[in-house]
Amino acid sequence: MEKKKAKTTRKSGRHLRVPVLPDEEEAIKEKARQAGLSVAAYLRNVGMGYRIQGVIDAELVRELAKINGDQGRLGGLLKLWLTNSEKLGNQDPDQLRRLIHGVLDRIITMQSALLRLATESRPKI
Repeated sequence: MEKKKAKTTRKSGRHLRVPVLPDEEEAIKEKARQAGLSVAAYLRNVGMGYRIQGVIDAELVRELAKINGDQGRLGGLLKLWLTNSEKLGNQDPDQLRRLIHGVLDRIITMQSALLRLATESRPKI
């Protein structure tokens, strides 16, 4: 009878030992965490020349969702003002105009904050 050749897996395969300094260890662990990988998978991918793609930071997603919600509320308020002019008939037109311009300025500010968060807060790997 023939012996079946066991399939080599990473666990039963070869292991490399790489000496590192404590600060290097922390940096490698942090980069692996940012990429959403184990240290072994991160080092294997880097060693094989793969480009490491980071996972989206949960805190960044929460912040962007919060700003997006604020944008929606401001847009809804603006729409209400513009479509229900009969309810606003007793308002001073100049005051209403200033108020609408203030809301538009706030929307632009929020859009800038969204863009800044999306471009500057990406994990650097």
